[in-house]
Amino acid sequence: MSQKTSPGFLWPLLAVVAGAGVVTALGFIWFYAPEERILGVSQKIFYFHVPSAFGMYFATGLCALSSAVFLVTRKDKADALAAASGSVALVFCIVVLVTGPIWARAAWGVWWTWEPRLTSVMVLGLVLFAYAVLRKASERTPGLARFAAALAVLGAVDIPIIHLAVRKWRGNHPTVIYKSGGLTPEMGLTFGISLAAFTVLVVVLLALRYRVEVSRREVARLAAAQALRPDGAATGG
Repeated sequence: MSQKTSPGFLWPLLAVVAGAGVVTALGFIWFYAPEERILGVSQKIFYFHVPSAFGMYFATGLCALSSAVFLVTRKDKADALAAASGSVALVFCIVVLVTGPIWARAAWGVWWTWEPRLTSVMVLGLVLFAYAVLRKASERTPGLARFAAALAVLGAVDIPIIHLAVRKWRGNHPTVIYKSGGLTPEMGLTFGISLAAFTVLVVVLLALRYRVEVSRREVARLAAAQALRPDGAATGG
């Protein structure tokens, strides 16, 4: 019994850890990390923007990997994990696309510019949105799941493009993490706490979304089996 019930306590515990981590990160962001000399308080968007981008990378990569496994093996669990990962990736991509222009407005004076990294993130957002549409349609037309999986694998190609966009195409997107002297020790500690908190949050959201997807598929299978039963068939008991 303990082996079956112990995982049920794990995810609520991780959810509490994620919540506590996010609250702790907020405290460090607003009360510990100093304001940047030029951008001022607007620079603090960095502590949400960058961890969300890493969450987007991870979830997108997991979606692509699970989709590739599904295309090869046709295993339902791999497809369910891909669906869950795609949903989480889209959420964090939206966060990146919202916080990015806010930061751009403060740094560049415009809400949007066709800067290489911003543009490539927008492309990934469109891919993830199209993937979500195909996933929803596949609930009624199962054959579309293969097209969704292929799109997820193709979309993962955009991840290295996003990551290397600034270096390869000389965009003006900031690269403070890899720049010597870009972050003070206080900023570095705050960023590390934010990254850790967001990482745990991503894992919890992935696990919860996967459980919801597995349950949804099980309900759909039971409903389909019930619909195929002849009228008046015994229900047991």
